[in-house]
Amino acid sequence: MTTYVKTKKARIPPLTRRKAWKALEAHYREVRQLHLRKLFADDPDRGERLTVEAVGIYLDYSKNRITDETLRLLIELAEQSGLRERIDAMFDGERINVTE
Repeated sequence: MTTYVKTKKARIPPLTRRKAWKALEAHYREVRQLHLRKLFADDPDRGERLTVEAVGIYLDYSKNRITDETLRLLIELAEQSGLRERIDAMFDGERINVTE
């Protein structure tokens, strides 16, 4: 039985059936052998570009096999997953956790 996520606009297919998920799987096969030395050599600003700090939390994505394409695909997956709608629903006080 396939379980779909329901949003106000549409039913969203399960995570592993979404186009962005499939694209991420293919992308992983391409980048899994990349060495961090090459990623840093190809992108001298990587150490600054792929880090973020907010409210005392520092995240450094630069030391992972992540590329601009990886980020693009992750954003696409979030969009296909209805993340914006879920965030809006949470701030509107809607029930978003079906186990509540």
